[in-house]
Amino acid sequence: MKLWMTLYAMIWIAFIEFMLAMKPGASIVLQYLHIALGLVIIGLASYNFNGVRLTAVPGRVKRIAKSTFNLSVVSGILGVLLYLGTGASSPILFGVTFGGMVLFLHVVVGFAIITQAAAVAIAYDMWEDKEFVKETAPGEVPEMPMPARK
Repeated sequence: MKLWMTLYAMIWIAFIEFMLAMKPGASIVLQYLHIALGLVIIGLASYNFNGVRLTAVPGRVKRIAKSTFNLSVVSGILGVLLYLGTGASSPILFGVTFGGMVLFLHVVVGFAIITQAAAVAIAYDMWEDKEFVKETAPGEVPEMPMPARK
């Protein structure tokens, strides 16, 4: 599979993760599907980072891909804490429990992953297609170029 495809696939898998997690009182099947897709995200983030790292893409894109991988690992760790019910009833401040804080951080990191994955996918795609070579006039929104026919 081409690298650009896996970069974009990660965005959609993260989106599906959010959809699964938003179901209140989700069945055990959905919970395990969420866990499985979380593991897929960690794997894809690693694959994508290594793939991007081996190209000549600008350093910023490589750094964002690296931090996306790191965030996916952090999200996985937070997910394990949630699965184990760590601190679910341990209040820390103003009625907020440790488990509630872990859940909040898990969601925030998830949003960071999806936004950074999108940034890497778009930047890599534009770099690969050399779209930064030709500038456009201010105010102009050109039509999408049609691929050359063989």
